[in-house]
Amino acid sequence: MTAKIIVIVFISLCLEVGVLLTLLPWVSPRLGFVDWGDNYLLVYAASQTNLPILRTAIASGWVRGAVTALGILNIAIAFWEIAHFSSAVRAIEGKTETNQNASVQQQAANLSDHAGRDERQ
Repeated sequence: MTAKIIVIVFISLCLEVGVLLTLLPWVSPRLGFVDWGDNYLLVYAASQTNLPILRTAIASGWVRGAVTALGILNIAIAFWEIAHFSSAVRAIEGKTETNQNASVQQQAANLSDHAGRDERQ
């Protein structure tokens, strides 16, 4: 049960971070948000390091695009985890595919050593 909760929390975290990283760099200041290049922490960091170019670099379209790409990657990870939910739960519970393969190999080793059609000749 806790493995399922862990996977669900991970999926929701990936979706939330992905949506924020995808949309936040492009939100206009009219909606009550501060512009991406004029936030308080960025202004403070630029003034403390004496690097005013930092604000210009962060506000550029290249950086916004890179942050958006990270957001899309997070959304893709969330959908991949949704598609492979049961295998992720099994992996957390410790029932990996290697354990299943080992049991199949053990069953195959217990079979009798009779010669097959190809081996009789």
